[in-house]
Amino acid sequence: MTTSTRTGTRRCFDAVLCDLDNVIRFYDAKALTALEREAGVPEGTTTRLAFAPERDGPLLLGRITRGQWTDSIAAGLHAEAGLPAQRARELATAFAEAPFSADEEVVSLLRRVRAAGVALVLVTNATLELEDDLASLGLTDLADHVVSSARVGVAKPDREIYEIAAARAGAPAGRCLFVDDRAENVEAAVALGMTGVHYRGPADLHGPLGSLLSA
Repeated sequence: MTTSTRTGTRRCFDAVLCDLDNVIRFYDAKALTALEREAGVPEGTTTRLAFAPERDGPLLLGRITRGQWTDSIAAGLHAEAGLPAQRARELATAFAEAPFSADEEVVSLLRRVRAAGVALVLVTNATLELEDDLASLGLTDLADHVVSSARVGVAKPDREIYEIAAARAGAPAGRCLFVDDRAENVEAAVALGMTGVHYRGPADLHGPLGSLLSA
């Protein structure tokens, strides 16, 4: 992680651009794992097929719905994993409709940063159902703006989505802190002049976000 230097009491950053999945939101895959074991397919097969670019890409660009994605996953499990159609549908549905929850420690920290006057923008490769998902988590008021790949038609690590997020934050790239769990997404942000945090756990945020709260 690159660290900016403060001059006087000026903050290091004017905006925090933060990923959603695997930073704020986490999925519970226990039901899917149990179904895969029952079906006799290797654990992770459904996830691998779901995130194949030909299935995942159209979803994240807003070209298909989550229901259509589920259909595609089921078709893949039937054709490629050799599962009966009904069992393939069960696994696909368990994956696409897996329960999720928010990490309260991360949410609390981000709320404090925003309350301190730092712009907060969620930048996420997401589905057309993102707004409903945020509502179910009670997070519709978490950020100043939400930049969803499904709404803007471009996904990380394409530089355009970072430029859109910085513009909505009203901050130049060099004054943005970008947080993501995927190294390639962080690298793309750093290439634009942002400071990047490769997220693996809440401890990764304490230093950079703590500096904003103490400024």
